[in-house]
Amino acid sequence: FSCLTKERVIVFVIFYFLVMTFLSPADLCLLGATCHYWRRMVRDPLLWRFFLLRDLPFWNSIDHLSMPQLELLHAPLIDEKQSLDDREEGGDTEPKVDYMAEWVTFWYINENKLKSPYKVVTSFLQSLVVSAEPRYAMFGPGMEQLDMSFVMRLMHSPDVLPVSGSGPPRRQIDGIGSGISYMFNNQHSFNILTLYSTNRAERERARTQHQNVDNKLFTVEVDNSGVTTYSPTPHVQRVCQVVDGFIYVANAERDHAENEPAQIQALLSSSWGSTSRPMLVLSCPGVNATTNRVPCVYMAKRLELTTLDNPWMVQDVVVESLSGLLDGISWLLRCSGVKLHNR
Repeated sequence: FSCLTKERVIVFVIFYFLVMTFLSPADLCLLGATCHYWRRMVRDPLLWRFFLLRDLPFWNSIDHLSMPQLELLHAPLIDEKQSLDDREEGGDTEPKVDYMAEWVTFWYINENKLKSPYKVVTSFLQSLVVSAEPRYAMFGPGMEQLDMSFVMRLMHSPDVLPVSGSGPPRRQIDGIGSGISYMFNNQHSFNILTLYSTNRAERERARTQHQNVDNKLFTVEVDNSGVTTYSPTPHVQRVCQVVDGFIYVANAERDHAENEPAQIQALLSSSWGSTSRPMLVLSCPGVNATTNRVPCVYMAKRLELTTLDNPWMVQDVVVESLSGLLDGISWLLRCSGVKLHNR
């Protein structure tokens, strides 16, 4: 560029950036390995913020290891207190926010399925105590508010998760029952205890009238300052004490969470068991809402999952076909210490 005017250099740089937006991030990483010039070019924070904003809505799963820091998307690219002269002289300084690292972290974990030391150690420790058939508590508004029942679809999909009758007899829990056992990929069975917020008649009335139900899974207390505290009822506490993890069925049609984060934290409290127990969030839209669904990354933000001590994962699931469900169940079983064979 030494023979070009400053204006032409700017045109060339803009053109290069336009071309790079059409490349995949994986190709950009390869391009950056060719020479020092391209290494600097492909690490431009504006470029990778563009990739994050473009790709986030299309990610179909996210977990506690690959969740990007969404607040960084609105952070300034440069130090506002720095003068123009300082910016020109400090051209080789690192950007304030490494958007490239945020994107690559997600790509490595979700595309290459790399396991962190934390996840390996946690799975090993849980494998020492995991029961022959892991047991999970399933709850959430996605079981009750959608036009197509997720639970009924799950129970009548033998091609996806056949009901298993070969597991050991389960102890009944008052007001809950013994749950239903399913077989995953003909390899391992697991048990689900379904926790509904109220009886069937009230759930159906609330669904058809688009109203909220009085959630009977919790007792509610409001202090003098107006802060609401949720506590699981005694029979729900017993469920939380015996399960190996949790499945939360979220309504991906809604863009607000109301009291969901506080209720999730109440059930996953360390008062009822180890915080190493995983929680799988199944993000489900309605029959006609696949184009307007809340992306899984923003579902994680909406439910405030980053505040949990438990490992968690959000998985997009299509209720009609249960597409995506097996990926989520596979993650859940592995986090519970179950050894699965790749098929």
